[in-house]
Amino acid sequence: MNKAVIPVAGLGTRLLPATKSQPKEMLPVGRKPIVQYIVEELIRMGVEEILFITGPGKTSIENHFGVDHELIQTLREKGKEDLLAELEFDRIPAHYYYTHQRQMLGLGHAVLCARSFVGDESFIVALGDSIIGLNAGSDIVRRMQRCFDEKGCAAVIAFEEVPDNEVHQYGIAQPKTNGEFFELSDIIEKPSLNEAPGNLAVAARYVFTPRIFDALDRTGPGKGGEIQLTDAIRLLIADGEKVCGVRLNGGERRYDIGNLESYFRAFAEFALADEKHGASLREYIATLSKA
Repeated sequence: MNKAVIPVAGLGTRLLPATKSQPKEMLPVGRKPIVQYIVEELIRMGVEEILFITGPGKTSIENHFGVDHELIQTLREKGKEDLLAELEFDRIPAHYYYTHQRQMLGLGHAVLCARSFVGDESFIVALGDSIIGLNAGSDIVRRMQRCFDEKGCAAVIAFEEVPDNEVHQYGIAQPKTNGEFFELSDIIEKPSLNEAPGNLAVAARYVFTPRIFDALDRTGPGKGGEIQLTDAIRLLIADGEKVCGVRLNGGERRYDIGNLESYFRAFAEFALADEKHGASLREYIATLSKA
């Protein structure tokens, strides 16, 4: 699968004031901004064309993935080859595209903005504020692509189990079958605990055929007055289309950078795992705990 879409238009209000002047997707987690982990994950999966669905104040994302010839020349002249190596990501053989979501009408509307980019091809959607696996070491997208090919699906969704007190925050699956790749009989957007058919929550990665756009065209505003991607997926199921799910493995934790608490935890875990600085940081934290 050659094309991927990364929605990054959200305002990041739950991370204010850090996101007042920069996108939440550009906040660093360990050594890299959040969105760089996502791009590198997709490139490893064979993606060659990436569309960012952006909004106001998101130009730093485009700047980050552009080649800064002046910076490269300065580092080269000063002999800072180690720092040059840190910029290797901007020479990844991929093509980046950007389009604006002119109205903040929800994730479903953001995906609709990708219609002309996708054309008649199947594509991946990776949410721009969620890293899968420590240092994005997950192969969930590859497994989703295998499910898509083997099962002949109209959509494949990544899922993870969440605590009962979090089911109201996510789209929740109602599986129709069991196994590594399971078919869905329904999916419900942000249900109450009493309404939830289980605790399998959408985990920020999707694979779609272009049929999702027809479903989105027929999807009215849902919860929060937004066009919910989950509601369009329900329409696919109601139309008799096959929609399947793939679970994250035990080591494929999702880092959902949606609020300050989850951001702090993700940064701490990635920093502690850093090959160069993790050990000394761990020692420093140990001194704080003794103070």
